[in-house]
Amino acid sequence: MGPTPIRTAEELALSRRAAQLAADVLAMIEPFVVPGVSTDHLDTLCHDYILDVQGAIPANVGYQGYPKTILTSVNQVVCHGIPSPDKILKDGDIVNIDVAVKKDGWFGDTSRMYFAGTPSILARRLVETTYEALVAAIHQVRPGATLGDVGHAIQSVAQREHFSVVREYCGHGIGDIYHDEPQVLHFGQRGQGLKLKPGMVFTIEPMLNAGKRDTRTLSDGWTVVTKDRSLSAQWEHMVAVTEDGYEVLTAWPGGTGSYPAV
Repeated sequence: MGPTPIRTAEELALSRRAAQLAADVLAMIEPFVVPGVSTDHLDTLCHDYILDVQGAIPANVGYQGYPKTILTSVNQVVCHGIPSPDKILKDGDIVNIDVAVKKDGWFGDTSRMYFAGTPSILARRLVETTYEALVAAIHQVRPGATLGDVGHAIQSVAQREHFSVVREYCGHGIGDIYHDEPQVLHFGQRGQGLKLKPGMVFTIEPMLNAGKRDTRTLSDGWTVVTKDRSLSAQWEHMVAVTEDGYEVLTAWPGGTGSYPAV
């Protein structure tokens, strides 16, 4: 593991701009996430918006061979679902859309959960609990806190609702490098791990399963699903450590709606 970068005010401004562009993509796509739409169509809309409206670069295209602009993880897909013209959203589906953009050499990365139609009671509870876990984790971010505090907050919320935390995937540092130090685990012990300092920037992106935490990767080499086929949910924000707390760099342009503010 290398050192975790400490960003200057100028670098934070560039990071913030890229992060806000990524958040704007997820706001733009929300009205299109409806039953009957293909995940490939959602991908095309996001791709064209990033290029033609934002003047940015879809950072996922070609990244380690990934073929698309967004990742669309539906129902039992934990993460890294590949958009396809054959994957049509049905009423009651839950879907995570994960997008990354690159602007002037800096990366923005964020994801949100969406409901296609009316979800089941369990699906809604899972999605809302995962968001609550993200918020609880972000509230731990401040100078002198540790990444163990962040992971413990997520784990505590998940365990309270009898959901499990996926452990194979984690948040990451981000800036002029897409995936940088530190690694941000979504479980842990208070007071353990890296001590946070002003200027650090990283993602927090918990993945919670309605069943067991075990996952497997499909033959496409990307799509990760729950082994027991239970539902999975994920939310992701980019966060900067400030002198007295935190700043959510990927704040939603239109506010948090029915979700509590971070």
